[in-house]
Amino acid sequence: MSVSDQPKMASLVERAKSIILTPDAEWAKIDGETTSIQKLYAEYVAILAAIPAVCGAVGGLMFGYGAMGFHVRPSLGGAISGAIANYVLALVAVFVLALVIENLAPTFGGTKDRMQAFKVAAYSGTAGWLAGVFALVPAFGFLRILGLYGLYLLYLGLPKLMKAPQEKSLAYTALVVVAAIVVMVVFGFIAAPFMHMGMGSGMGMGSGMMQPS
Repeated sequence: MSVSDQPKMASLVERAKSIILTPDAEWAKIDGETTSIQKLYAEYVAILAAIPAVCGAVGGLMFGYGAMGFHVRPSLGGAISGAIANYVLALVAVFVLALVIENLAPTFGGTKDRMQAFKVAAYSGTAGWLAGVFALVPAFGFLRILGLYGLYLLYLGLPKLMKAPQEKSLAYTALVVVAAIVVMVVFGFIAAPFMHMGMGSGMGMGSGMMQPS
């Protein structure tokens, strides 16, 4: 890491810590910040979204995955292709979620503002991305449920940044969450072939492993 990159990394760490520990104050700070979608992606989303993708790939290669009485260890190619697919889809998901937040804002008395919507989509994803570190050890994968804290972050961020009335924030949050679930399900179907293709080719070549657990 170059010297010039160190302040950016320190800023990222501080932002991630603050949005988790003091979300009310941090959302108020974020509300008044001037930034761009490109900068938000480059200096925050692109970095944190890599955590679950990389940790999932490394965890799979080291420990494999257990399901339905079988133990599956992906090939190196399968792990890499799956990580890339999950990473790209995570970046696209932020974009789609931001558009949903933006376009639903007027329905709940809020202001239609694309930049503010991208802030909400990006920073509310912090908890989920950080929880992705538990994918390093599949046995601890259940701890990724801690990422659901992001729902609370979303609930706090929507009225502050999108200027929706507080009494409508719960309904606003619920509809955004439903949309997010739909997006995740669709993206899950898109990513699945990459994972299965990699595992299947790896086992066929002898570089993958599948055996009874």
